[in-house]
Amino acid sequence: MSAPRPRPEIYSVASYVGGESKLPGFDKVIKLSSNEGAFGPAPVSLKAIAEEALTMHRYPDGGSAKLRAAIGEAFGLNPAQIICGNGSDELLVLLVQAYGGPGAELIMSAHGFLMYEIAGKLTGCTVLKAPETDLTVDVDALLALVTPATRMVFVTNPSNPAGTILTESEMQRLRAGLPEDVLLVIDAAYCEYVDREDFDPGVRLVDAGENTVMTRTFSKIFGLGGARLGWAYAPPAIIDVLNRMRPPFNVSSTTAAAAMAVLADPAWLETSRAHNTQAKRRLAARLSQAGLKVYPSEANFLLVEFGSTERAAAADRFLREIGIIVRHVKSYGLPSCLRITIGTDEECNLVAERLSAFVHG
Repeated sequence: MSAPRPRPEIYSVASYVGGESKLPGFDKVIKLSSNEGAFGPAPVSLKAIAEEALTMHRYPDGGSAKLRAAIGEAFGLNPAQIICGNGSDELLVLLVQAYGGPGAELIMSAHGFLMYEIAGKLTGCTVLKAPETDLTVDVDALLALVTPATRMVFVTNPSNPAGTILTESEMQRLRAGLPEDVLLVIDAAYCEYVDREDFDPGVRLVDAGENTVMTRTFSKIFGLGGARLGWAYAPPAIIDVLNRMRPPFNVSSTTAAAAMAVLADPAWLETSRAHNTQAKRRLAARLSQAGLKVYPSEANFLLVEFGSTERAAAADRFLREIGIIVRHVKSYGLPSCLRITIGTDEECNLVAERLSAFVHG
């Protein structure tokens, strides 16, 4: 008997696996595996969702016009150059589908976000990975992989899972070194946590030409991971392409309401950013004092080195024994590391105490 056969590329990738949320034997866990906001959704978002739910029987605004206007006002951007999606993942996949395909090369860094590779292979692209330097994207290594077949370069800035950044000057050097017909995609999911004058999330490069896209998300500092909302800022021609490809009504009315509400509450953003800066510094210091190597991070997580795959796995199990879930990042090519999201002060203290106990036997 014969059966329908999918394209062979489908079997070239493993499904993306997000951070775990449950542990057997625990009704409630401390989830520090997905880089979500430490404080949950903002109260103004919950209120907006409740109000919008009364008209849930109506289709949402297909073009997200009010939401794009709110994003534009919040970040000083032209709403006509903004597109919203069901998480930034949707927009990243659409970009690969639009500009990639069989015969095209997609370049990313060695430890870049797994969705770039998955989306690239599923569309038939050849995916090339450039080595990093001290877990930081290496501009020269990326440029060395460019060939006439290169169509796209993806950079996460700040990076995930390390939290390192490319400065604005290095990102400009990358763009200048790429052919004009190669699309540079800057995934700035964690940019709201960065407080450095030498950093730009990608806005100026988008404004400078026709070949750069910046993607952002509401899943991190804004506390709306479950609502699924991402957005991109891009040249008008690329926005036109993405609008032709995206599904209709891809952002729900309740999600849009929640996002517009939190954008109108800047105190929430500042409180979350200040907490992350202080809690991250304290946790990094305590883990370093315990004898662990902690990589400097500009995001809302820390990458911790344990020296071997076995020791990292043992530390992971040690945390799970009291209901703490972190991320063993072996799927990112870093099997001797754990990535720990910055949670509340209480959660960070528990992690520090537990890992200190692990190190000292």
